[in-house]
Amino acid sequence: MVDAAVRPKTTRPHTDNADANLTFDVARVTDLLMGTWADTRREAREMIKDSAFWRKDELGKDEHRERVLSQLHLLVENKAVHRAFPKSLGGEENNGGNIAGFEELVVADPSLQIKSGVQWGLFGSAILQLGTTEHHEKWLPGVMDLSIPGAFAMTEIGHGSDVAAVGTTATYDPETEEFVINTPFRGATKEYLGNAALHGIAATVFAQLITNGVNHGVHCFYVPLRGEDGVDLPGIGREDDGLKGGLNGIDNGRLSFDHIRIPRTNLLNKYGDVAADGTYSSAIDSPGRRFFTMLGTLVQGRVSLDGAASWASALGLKIAITYATQRRQFDGADGQEVVLLDYGKHQRRLFPRLATTYAQIFAHDEFLQKFDGVFSGRTDTPDDREDLETLAAALKPLSTWHALDTLQEAREACGGAGFMFENRLVGLRADLDIYVTFEGDNNVLLQLVGKRLLTDYAKQFTGKDAAALAKFAVGMTAGKVFHGAGLRQFGQSVVDLGQVARSVENGLREEQQHQLLAERVQQMVADVAGRLRPAGKDKVLGARLFNENQAELIEAARAHGELLQWEAFTDAVRRVEDADTKKVLTWLRDLFGLQLIEKHLAWHLINGRLSTQRAAAVSRYIDRLCTRLRPYALDLVDAFGYEPEHVRAPIASGAERERQDEAREYYAALAASGEAPVLEKVLKKNAKR
Repeated sequence: MVDAAVRPKTTRPHTDNADANLTFDVARVTDLLMGTWADTRREAREMIKDSAFWRKDELGKDEHRERVLSQLHLLVENKAVHRAFPKSLGGEENNGGNIAGFEELVVADPSLQIKSGVQWGLFGSAILQLGTTEHHEKWLPGVMDLSIPGAFAMTEIGHGSDVAAVGTTATYDPETEEFVINTPFRGATKEYLGNAALHGIAATVFAQLITNGVNHGVHCFYVPLRGEDGVDLPGIGREDDGLKGGLNGIDNGRLSFDHIRIPRTNLLNKYGDVAADGTYSSAIDSPGRRFFTMLGTLVQGRVSLDGAASWASALGLKIAITYATQRRQFDGADGQEVVLLDYGKHQRRLFPRLATTYAQIFAHDEFLQKFDGVFSGRTDTPDDREDLETLAAALKPLSTWHALDTLQEAREACGGAGFMFENRLVGLRADLDIYVTFEGDNNVLLQLVGKRLLTDYAKQFTGKDAAALAKFAVGMTAGKVFHGAGLRQFGQSVVDLGQVARSVENGLREEQQHQLLAERVQQMVADVAGRLRPAGKDKVLGARLFNENQAELIEAARAHGELLQWEAFTDAVRRVEDADTKKVLTWLRDLFGLQLIEKHLAWHLINGRLSTQRAAAVSRYIDRLCTRLRPYALDLVDAFGYEPEHVRAPIASGAERERQDEAREYYAALAASGEAPVLEKVLKKNAKR
C-alpha cells in the first residue's frame, strides 16, 4: 500500500458531468474511515495478507474447522490476541485497539474472526471482566497462548436473549465447598457454543447461583470440560451442531452438565461471592442491577459485530462497484456497450448502500471510543456504561441487517458472476447471516433502546409542577396542530412552486436533514409514551399497551440509531479540510440522509413534516446525487483501504476489464478488416431503400 502521507490525490472523471472535475483525497478519507485505531487496523491487514489466514473454499466442514484452529495459533504467534489483557500478563490493556484488530479478521475468513472472538473476546473476557486477580493469574495465560481453548456457555436451547431465565443451576454444597453444576432439563442445555463440539477444554458457564436455599440469580463459573488425558470429564455432555448456514469453520456444539462438581473458587466472583459456609455477598445489593452490571462487562461482543459487519459491507461494495465500472452490457447511444455503473438504476442500487456503510463506519469509531473510555476506566461511570450498552443495542442491529442487505444486493448487481463462490459475496452473505442473532436478537436489542428512550423522555417531567406540565401539554398540542394542519406544508409549497428539485436541494441540506431525522425520533417516542400513560401503575394494562405499541417503539429505536449514524457522518465531514473532498463526502452524507427520509416518506407526510411537492422531489434529488457521485465511485471504495490480498475476488481484479477490452478490440479489428458479417436487420433495411 502506498503510504498515506505521500499518496497523491486522484481524479477520475468518468463522464462529462460538470461535477466530475473535483480532486478526491483518497488517503485522507482512508485515514478517516480507519479511525482512532488506524495503526492497529493497518497492522492487522498487513498480517492477514498472508494466505495462511485466508478461507479455502474447497474445504469441507471438518478440514475447515482444523484450519481455523491452526489460524488461531498463528494469531498467537503474531501477538495479535494480547491487546486487551493485563500488562502484568504480557498484554497491552488496549481495549479499543483490540476490537479494531479483531474486526479486520472478517475479510480473511469470518469463521476465523468469530472463533477468535469466542476464545479471547468471550471466554477470555468473561474471566477477565468477571473474575479477580487470582482467576486472571491462574487461567488467562493459558487463554492467551491457546493452551486453554474454551467455550462461552451462556445461551441455552430454551433461553437465548433472556439470559436471566437460564435453567442451568450452580448449587453450593458447604460440606465439600463445591458448586454442583447441573442441567435439570433438555431446554437448559447450552447451545450454539463455539469451541464446544471439539476444541474446548473448559467453559465459562452462566448458571443460577443457589446457596442456602436462595437463588441469587445468574453468575459465571469456570468449568473444566476435559482432563489432562484429553478425555471429557464424567458428567460432561457434548454434542456437535454439525453443518450450519455459515461459519462452518467453527465447531459449534451443545454442552450439558450432570451434577458436575467444581471448587468454590471457580465462581468468577468480582460482583458476587460465596463464603465457605455458603453465605452470599455482593457489593451490588440489587439483584437486577447486579445482573445487568455483569452482562454489561461483556458488551464488547456487540461492539465488534457492529464494526465487523460494517467492514464486511465495505468489502462487498468494493467488489460490486469495481466490477460495475468494468462490466459492459447493452449498446449505448454511441454504439459502444455501457458499463453497468453508468446506468441510473445500478447507481441507485449501490450508492445509497455505500453512503450507509460510510455512516456506519464513522458511527462505529465514535462507539469504539466510548467503549475504550469505559473499559480503560477513564470514563467508567454507571451513566457511561448505560450509554455504552444503549449504543451497542442501537447500532449492532442496523449494521448487521445492513450487511445482509448490502451483500445480497451486491451479489445481484454482479449477476451470475456474483453467485460464484470465488467472488466472495455468497460466502460472506452466508457467514454474516447469524450476526443478526449473535449477542442478542436485533429486535430484542432495539426494544432495549426503545425502553431507554422512554425512560429519558419521562425524566423530562421529573419534579415538574402542574404549571410546567400544562405548558408542555399545550406545546405538544400546538406542535401537532402546526404540523397536522399543514402550516409548514403550505410554507414549503409556496417555496417549491416552479423549481421543486432545486428547492429540495436548498431546503434539505444539513440543518433540515437533522431536524427531520431528530423530530421523527422525538415524535415517535412521545406518541408511544402518550399511549402508555393510561396504564399508570396497572401492570396488566401496562403490559397489554406495551405489547400493542412494541412494533412502533422498535421503529423509534431504529430511527434513533439512524440519527446517531447521520450525526457521526456529519462530524466526520466537518473534519475534512480539503474543499473538493469535503464536497464529495457532503454529497454522500446527503445521500445517506435523504434516503432515510425517502424510506419514511409516508411518516413525514402523515405527520406534516414535508409538503407533497417536496416529498415527491426527494427521490429525484437522490438520483441527482447519484449522478454527481458517479465519477468518484472508485475513489470512495478505494478509500476503504483494501488491497488485492484482502479482496481476493476475480471480478474485482481487473480481469473483467481485460476481457471487455479484448472483445472491443476484436470487433474493432473485424470491422476494419471489411470481413465482418452483415447484420440481417441492416440487410433488410437497405433492401427497402
